[in-house]
Amino acid sequence: MCGIIGVMATSPVNQLLYDGLMVLQHRGQDAAGIATAEGNTFHLHKGPGLVRDVFRTRNMRALPGNWGIGHVRYPTAGSAWNFAEAQPFYVNSPFGLVLGHNGNLTNADQLKGEMFRLDRRHINTNSDSEVLLNVLAHELQAAASGYELDVDAIFQAVAGVHRRCRGAYAVVAMIANYGLLAFRDPHGIRPLVYGKNETEAGTEYIVASESVALDTLGFDVIRDIEPGEAIFIDLDRNLHSRQCAQQPMYAPCIFEYVYLARPDTVIDGVSVYEARLSMGELLAEKVRKTIPVEEIDVVIPIPDSSRPSAMELAQALGIPFREGFVKNRYVGRTFIMPGQAMRKKSVRQKLNTVGQEFKGKRVLLVDDSIVRGTTSREIVEMARAAGAIKVYFASAAPPVRFPNVYGIDMPTRAELIATGRNDAEIAAEIGADALVYQDIDALKQSVTKLRPDLTVFDASCFDGCYITGDIDEGYLDAVEGRRGGKGGKQDEDGDGKASQQLVLGLSSGGQD
Repeated sequence: MCGIIGVMATSPVNQLLYDGLMVLQHRGQDAAGIATAEGNTFHLHKGPGLVRDVFRTRNMRALPGNWGIGHVRYPTAGSAWNFAEAQPFYVNSPFGLVLGHNGNLTNADQLKGEMFRLDRRHINTNSDSEVLLNVLAHELQAAASGYELDVDAIFQAVAGVHRRCRGAYAVVAMIANYGLLAFRDPHGIRPLVYGKNETEAGTEYIVASESVALDTLGFDVIRDIEPGEAIFIDLDRNLHSRQCAQQPMYAPCIFEYVYLARPDTVIDGVSVYEARLSMGELLAEKVRKTIPVEEIDVVIPIPDSSRPSAMELAQALGIPFREGFVKNRYVGRTFIMPGQAMRKKSVRQKLNTVGQEFKGKRVLLVDDSIVRGTTSREIVEMARAAGAIKVYFASAAPPVRFPNVYGIDMPTRAELIATGRNDAEIAAEIGADALVYQDIDALKQSVTKLRPDLTVFDASCFDGCYITGDIDEGYLDAVEGRRGGKGGKQDEDGDGKASQQLVLGLSSGGQD
């Protein structure tokens, strides 16, 4: 999960890109970068940390030009910080390219071999984004007429990327002396939206991971980029679009609606806020069947992304909704912090209880999801320490039992608390008196009811169905081996719990 933005403006673009990245900061706190173009020259600055820390006044002054791209990075493979992997990436051949990528290529290792043997290109980092950049560069060179590009050649190159690359990718790229390119993988797993702004000097265009960036910067949303589609904005600010995939299909990542995206974002025509309200409404039905409603005195959300679901759940059950936790806004999201020890330490720093909302009460805590269980366990302990006599726990998402390989950092099965455990065992692990999970069909329904023609999703972390159809046990073992984690097989972590059976997704989407 990363955040990307690209702008073709009529005036200096550096401030627009900075402001857009600030809005997308929740999508990555590991590193940030901006590239702009002025004449034949690219200007690039990137570094580790938050946007506000990476860019100072002197850095902004060194980013002239009316068009550019930006990126906030979230490490997708659990690796330690490596400055060389900050984005955007740059390559000077054949035309000069700068690229920012959100997602994860599942065949990056295969492509690296092809780069060396066939394309005669060298990869300097372990980042799949650099692989994607070089694949695009090679395809542009193959599609060009000599040393000249036209719109058809650019779209032909994107079609070549689709043929070679597997996995999830939403991309913004700058082609020197030509313009701004953006495209989305054939399944539309990661989000990408574009819009425009009419000025006296002409039309400006923007592409971003979430519509909230367009809203904040004063651009009007045109639409989401379709799965497999590419758009190209030339230096005269003319917009071109084309479907470049042979068999595109909508299968967006449902975890975007659960947790990743901001609630004020609209993804593929569905309001994230309304989807989370719907999750709460459907979760209330499951809670009513599991816990006697009269046994619950108050519903308390775990801030922030669970708040809409908790609010709707409380209303549906007729139970008071209260804010019981105060969040420190200056501590990073624990889910995207590398290292279990750092995550555990940050929970107490991030949240504090409002004691009177817990003392002597039977509380139902609502969270968006439970991944490793570290945060949930700490929060249950905090509720009991504040005086709660019973602590129930509800998750707006189903149990996370499988790794996500499309750009979210949860690759090790042994790290997932739901792997090999039933609901009662998970409740015991986090210390709750009872635990209620959303059903997978209800989760999908919460989005589909808002857009009936959107029926296929990547929900692989919940159901093990990998929509690209190229993930097997060997692939997951290899990813976990590079990370140094356990494979999740029988007795491998000493608790006698077997891993879940892997279900392979079909590229036709028939597994939904």
